[in-house]
Order: sequence, then structure tokens, then C-alpha cells
Amino acid sequence: MADLNLKEIYLKFFESKGHKIIPSAPIIPENDPTVLFNTAGMQPLVPYLKGENHPEGTRLTDVQKCFRTNDLEEVGDTTHHTFFEMLGNWSLGDYFKEDSIKWSFELLTKHLNIPVNRLAVTVFKGNEMVPADEEAAKLWMDAGIPKERIAFLGEDDNWWPNMELTGPCGSDTEIFYWRSDEEIPKKFDPENDNWVEIWNNVFMQYMHNPDGTFTPLKRKNVDTGMGVERVVAVLEGKNDNYKSSIWRDIIAKIEDVSGKKYDDEKYTVPMRIIADHIRAIVMLLGDDAKIMPSNKDQGYVLRRLIRRTIRYARVLNINIDSEWEQEIACIVINEYKSYYKELERNKDFILDAFRNEKIKFNKTLEKGLREFEKITKDLTGDELDKDSAFKLYDTYGFPIELTEELAKEQGLKVDMDGFKAKFEEHQAKSRAGSEQKFKGGLASTGEMETKYHTATHLLNAALRKILGEHVHQRGSNITVERMRFDFTHDEKMTEDQKKQVEDLVNEYIKMAIPVERLEMPKEEAVKMGAECQFIERYPDIVTVYKIGDVSLEICGGPHVSNTSELGHFIIKKEESSSAGVRRIKAVLE
Repeated sequence: MADLNLKEIYLKFFESKGHKIIPSAPIIPENDPTVLFNTAGMQPLVPYLKGENHPEGTRLTDVQKCFRTNDLEEVGDTTHHTFFEMLGNWSLGDYFKEDSIKWSFELLTKHLNIPVNRLAVTVFKGNEMVPADEEAAKLWMDAGIPKERIAFLGEDDNWWPNMELTGPCGSDTEIFYWRSDEEIPKKFDPENDNWVEIWNNVFMQYMHNPDGTFTPLKRKNVDTGMGVERVVAVLEGKNDNYKSSIWRDIIAKIEDVSGKKYDDEKYTVPMRIIADHIRAIVMLLGDDAKIMPSNKDQGYVLRRLIRRTIRYARVLNINIDSEWEQEIACIVINEYKSYYKELERNKDFILDAFRNEKIKFNKTLEKGLREFEKITKDLTGDELDKDSAFKLYDTYGFPIELTEELAKEQGLKVDMDGFKAKFEEHQAKSRAGSEQKFKGGLASTGEMETKYHTATHLLNAALRKILGEHVHQRGSNITVERMRFDFTHDEKMTEDQKKQVEDLVNEYIKMAIPVERLEMPKEEAVKMGAECQFIERYPDIVTVYKIGDVSLEICGGPHVSNTSELGHFIIKKEESSSAGVRRIKAVLE
């Protein structure tokens, strides 16, 4: 696949500039409980962007698995994807704007052979608090970008993360490519959709203080991101991402199982959605966190993706009861397993979970069809009301298009305005909840989150001592109020076991054990007996946290300096999370 060549070229280029290649973090964040997914390459590096020393040094590069659902409704066009890969390079207090811009230009024009006349950039135009980024604009002109191809835009476009959040922040410069066969205009118009963003370089040079002022950072960082899918399409001369080599085999299989053609306009969008969603489903199920379809958090997103996939498979008249989804999922696994070993390791889990949810939703569809018949049977007019339409959507997973389709067959209309109003109200509530989950990053991780994070180490150690060495962490979720900890164990814990674990954690806290931060080669950490799963996830040099003789774990932080800071540990609940995985909810008082 061409994307492997792009990834190879990118990583080797930055390696030649003194960057250390680090492995992708999982899709489900390990040490950032404030977000559902890793949505950008910088997310797993937040502790280091905030000042913690990275064991691999000050220049880093990687390919990060990313997952975003804020653009879910946009999937189906030529450029949006739920799962995508992000190429990134970082400077942690090392080089800054000059090298970042110079190297970006060199990679694009000399190594990827993109013509300069197809490139344009945006920079920050400044406001009453921070001046315009004239420095970045001049550096681009020195590199070879004409002045008329540089646009100065406001904080919504060229400031990261945003002007409201306190903490490290700064202007960014975005690089655009003219993706059209039309004549390339001399002047860059950012509103013209033919200009597609391919790379973003963020210059973290300010601290946004709680009093609203912005002061220069002592240690400035560079954080960049380039989307693999878009750039591969650019390099292959495709104006449609789904016509690039990344998607070729997946789309061909969808054509095969449906008997339809991608180039038939009636079927192009459904095929894009199915292709995108199945790749996303495979990557999410393949993550070692072992997320299952559910009605909460990541499981809800997974379930929604599977249901949307089935809905659009029906549009293509695919035989839902066949193994169509297994065939497409296997193509994704085979194309990505050399890069992400967990896909091979979790192959059976991926296929079984996907199949089971498909079967379950098919049954739900049947119940929904019966509900639809019941509603329409008692209908007095010729319009299906908003509440019934929304119930079919919310309770039975019926996309509104399906309700409209069924209503039309019976000569009925649907109160679409009413449905949209209810739907928007539902989305507003969801967003309000999601914002709490997605606002993570440089402004998060306070004192309580740090305490809970350290407590997970003590809990893991206590569980292994009481239940056995088979116990390993499977994931955690932390808020300022509580911690949630998933671990491998086949049986429900007895009341006695819970008390023993709780008492042991409190004993560790009372012992006032210092928490030591060590850096070493990962092979040495493994020899020392450091707790970790799937060692290939980690870079060659790792951070290990040692809590006396109690705990030794490879981890990225943050942690307290002594266990005595944690307070009193109480287990509130122990329950099943998924097959072979239990979950503990606990608090510190």
C-alpha cells in the first residue's frame, strides 16, 4: 500500500533530522481519562508537552492511530474518516518555528515531490492579546511560498487548543494542497474547498494564565500532524480519498458482496460509509482495551458504527445474514496487521464481536419493524409524528432514512421538522456530556486525577497479590470523583477478597512509600519484572514507576511523590466488564 511508503518516507526523514521513532499509542487512552479516544498524535504526549522529560529525548516522530466521531455525519464525502492515521513530529523544548517550517517544506517538495505551486499556508493574524505570526509568514516566504499564497486567519483557524483554555498554547500554521484539475489560482482563498489541509504545525510558545494574560513559555514546543489518508490521495493524484490505494481492496470487496459499482452515484456514499466504518470498527475492536458494543462511552460509539454499517448495507441490498462483514473486516486486518500487531492478536475477538452485534441488531430491526407496523396501524392522518419517528431512532436504532423509506411505502409522510428538533435537542445533550469527555489535553489532569492514577498501581499490585499473577490491567477511567479499573479475572470477587484488596491498598498508603520515576531500556524493564502488556507498544527507552517493593510498572504518569498523599481507599463496586474482565469502582477519601 502506498500509505506504508508515505509512513516510511516520513519517519525516515525525521529520523535523519535527529528524531526518535516511537510506536503508536492505543486508540483507547491509557493515561488520559478525560477523553474517550486518542483523537490526535499529540494526545498521548501531553505529559511531555507539559514539561515532563520523555525517555527518548526532545525530538520525536511517529504514526498515531486516531479516532474521531465529531465528524461522523460528514463521513461519506471524499475526505472525512472516523479512524485515521496521523503522522507527527515533535520538538520538546528543542527546535522551533524555523526548523519546523523549513523541514516541512523540504519533505513536501523534495521527498514527496509536491509542486510548490500546489501549496498554500495559513498563519495566525493576531488579536488584542497575541500579535500576528509575522515570523512564520516570513519563514514560509524564505522557504519558497509566495506572499499571495499565505493567508492570515483568526483564532478559530490558527490557534491551539483555543483561546478559552488555560495552559500551554500557541499559534499554528496549516499547509494546504490544491486538489483539483481546475487551474490553480495565484491567490490563496481558504474558503475554496479545492484547497485541502494536509499538515498542521502548532507552535506552543505561550502560557495562558488563569488571570487571562499570555506570557511566553520558557520551554517552547512544536507539535505537528499530517493525515495519512489525505496525503496518500494527493500523492496518487486522486480527488477522492476512497479511490486511493488505501481503500482499493476494501471498496472492491464491497462491490463484490453487493453486486453494485462504486462509480454509480446512487451507491458511492453508502460504499464510502461502509468502508470507513468497517475499518474503524476493526481498529476499535482490535485495541487491547477490548471495548465491546454497549450503550455507554466507547461502546456506544462502536455500536453506532456497526448499526450505521448495517443500515447502509441494506441500501446496497447486501444479504445481511451472509458473512459479508467478516470478509471486509479480514481485508482490513490483513492490510494493517504488519503495522499494528494487536489486530492479529485480537482477530477472533474482532470477528466474533462484530458478528454478534450484527445478529443482535438484526433482531432489533425486526422488533422495530413490528413497532412501526403497530404505530402506523393506529395512525389517523397521513403523517408519522415526531415522537414516533424519534422513538424508532432512539429505541430501535432506526436511522430516519429507514423510517422515511418505510413510511413512503405506505403513502405516509414523516414530521421531519419535528424529528430534527428532537434530534438536535438529543445531540445537544450528548455534546454536553461528550465535551466533558473530549476536553482533555494540556489543561487537564489535576491533583485528584494524579492521586487516582497512582492508586491504580497500588490496586493492580493488591489484586495480583490477593487473586493471583494472572491479573493484569485492562484499562482505567479516572475523574476527580472516582476511579474505574478493569482487570483480567474470570470470577466475581467475594466480599472477603474485596475487603482484603481494599485493606492491602490502604496498608500501602499508610506505609508512606516513595514513588520513584526511572528511565531504562524496555528490555531491562521487562527483566526487572515491570508490569506491562504488549511490550511492542513502548519505545526503546521507557519510563518505569517504582513504588517500593509493591509495584513496578511501565507508565507515562502523572503520579504523586509518596503513597501517603492518597488518603483512604474504598472499593464501591466490583462487577463484570466483559468476558474474562472484571471492573472495580473506587474512591479516595
